[in-house]
Amino acid sequence: MNRTTLSLLAGTAALAAVTGFATLSSPQAASSTAAAAELPVERTSLLCPAPSTSEVAETSYTSFTPVTKDTSDDGKAELKAAAEESDGQSQSKGQSKSKAKSKGKKKPAKPVLTPKEPGTPVTGDTSGGDAPALVGTAEGKFAPGWTVQETTEVAAGAGRGLQGVNCSAPDTEFWFPGASTAADRTDYVHLTNPDDSAAVVDIELYGKNGALDSTLGEGITVAPHSSDPILLSTLTEEKQDDLTVHVNVRSGRVGAAVQALDDKLGGDWLAASTDPSGSLVLPGIPKDATAVRLVAYTPSDSDADLKVRLASPSGLITPAGNETLHVKGGMTSAVDLGDVTRGEAGSLVLTPTDDSVPVVAALRVVRGKGANQETAFIPATRPVGTRATVADNTAKGSTLSLTAPTGTATVKVTASAGSEGGEAVSKTFTIKAGTTQNVEAPIPTGLKGTFALTVEHVSGGPVYGARTLAATEDGVPGFTIQTLPDDRGMVAVPEADEDLSVLQK
Repeated sequence: MNRTTLSLLAGTAALAAVTGFATLSSPQAASSTAAAAELPVERTSLLCPAPSTSEVAETSYTSFTPVTKDTSDDGKAELKAAAEESDGQSQSKGQSKSKAKSKGKKKPAKPVLTPKEPGTPVTGDTSGGDAPALVGTAEGKFAPGWTVQETTEVAAGAGRGLQGVNCSAPDTEFWFPGASTAADRTDYVHLTNPDDSAAVVDIELYGKNGALDSTLGEGITVAPHSSDPILLSTLTEEKQDDLTVHVNVRSGRVGAAVQALDDKLGGDWLAASTDPSGSLVLPGIPKDATAVRLVAYTPSDSDADLKVRLASPSGLITPAGNETLHVKGGMTSAVDLGDVTRGEAGSLVLTPTDDSVPVVAALRVVRGKGANQETAFIPATRPVGTRATVADNTAKGSTLSLTAPTGTATVKVTASAGSEGGEAVSKTFTIKAGTTQNVEAPIPTGLKGTFALTVEHVSGGPVYGARTLAATEDGVPGFTIQTLPDDRGMVAVPEADEDLSVLQK
């Protein structure tokens, strides 16, 4: 498959949604209960972390915007390196890309990926360890539901296998349960600043006994239009298998993701958990998972007691020996669930046994055996909501998993046109209450290249989803999992009760 080769220069990329403004036309309208209209967002930003430092890394980017009604006829979207280009740029060994000194004159970074039309994916490739973080902005018809997938194949070394991440929106707070400073792990927090002013960030680490002593994570400055990978083991001397990383932005905003690399078990990106909540859903555990580890943390002073259940194809079941999980306030708890899915599709559902206490959680999933093992992560996620999209799917190797934990639901799944040819196709699925289904997702007619899958909620209870990409190389089952939260492509805008524009004449 031929893809446009990208010329990439530095760091990570960001997503922020800017909606259309609604003007209330009279004083009475400001306090009225007029119905809110659902309108498409007008501007969106995305941040993609620097994919790898490995010289044998091969990375692909896929940009896609679903077709959305009531958008403007024009607009644009582009991805470009987070840092500026410079003539004669040099970088000393081991120096952060964003802090490298330039000997030449700086100039704006060139776009490296520019979509042409909504409804059709656009792809690009890069190789080696110098690929930067990317900052993306979409406007007009390209903004609602814009998604960018970053997928990297690493042939050898720590983290070898398939690594994938959805480029995400900049924000001011992130939770990452499932990180580690163990001897066989090399975990980085990638921070990307898309804005014109510096961001100041605190990184807090919480282990099995609470907060780890460290002042090195306080007041980290991320320069404008730059990306910094922060090695967790440089923030603390403590070696802990299971950590929760809290990224708190004092000023500005950043994109954040954790790259977890294991010497023996491969590696992947750990995306942020959804906001702390009393009940959580972690969808899309592969049916052939050989080991599943649940990591949870509560920022509350109170302990959390959680009921642990697996949503299987036949309904909700309780894993034998792991009926509940006790999470002490301010401490990270972890439990091995083994091959909990036992050859069937599954999603983990966490609910309070008594009083609800806010929790964040993630799963570390292992496939394969012996020397041929690979790792991926599933964070707790928001429901599909109105619509969710995941890009970079192929006719073989992609699995779409959907779960409806509380009530039967109907969804519409659309496979987009292919990046190099093909026509979109849609199917409707009913997911029974309490079950998880690996659905037979549609494939574009006459597919050439890759395609996107868009899931739309039609009726019934909330639906959660995840997509697994799999590719076996030299007997090693490489895979990566991305969840499908609502794309927040639509926004509620209050309707004006009156038009008083005539009074301005």
